Amino acid sequence: MFLRWCLIFSAAFAQSGPTLYQQCQGCHQPTGMGIPGVFPPLAGHVPEILAAKGGRTWLVQLLLWGMSGEITVKGAKYNGVMPGYRQLSDADLAALLNHISTQWGNKFPAGQRPFTAAEVKAQRAKTLTAAQVNAARKALGLK
Repeated sequence: MFLRWCLIFSAAFAQSGPTLYQQCQGCHQPTGMGIPGVFPPLAGHVPEILAAKGGRTWLVQLLLWGMSGEITVKGAKYNGVMPGYRQLSDADLAALLNHISTQWGNKFPAGQRPFTAAEVKAQRAKTLTAAQVNAARKALGLK
């Protein structure tokens, strides 16, 4: 019973995904379409990341540690800097990940469940640089 109460209590104080996304929309835009050449789109791209082997873990790492360096999304090059959001709680980051995974026509791939705070916590135990996150993205094989 105590554990159930703790889960309900912590969820009640977690911010919602749409509220948290307000911090992201200056770069990725309210429409999730990004800014050409600088910040990639989330619309239509997040499901591709989630479908890639290791993509789900990488998304958590991206939000925790940020990323710098050039990337290619659907044949277009982007070279902005994304900050990490380690200051947000595990529950908040899970809510934000669930928001971007289900907006602008995005959907979780078949068989995938929403992100959890425990999933974020497991990645938070690591220490990565923004350049390492970029290298991990390249290893996903996204085009």
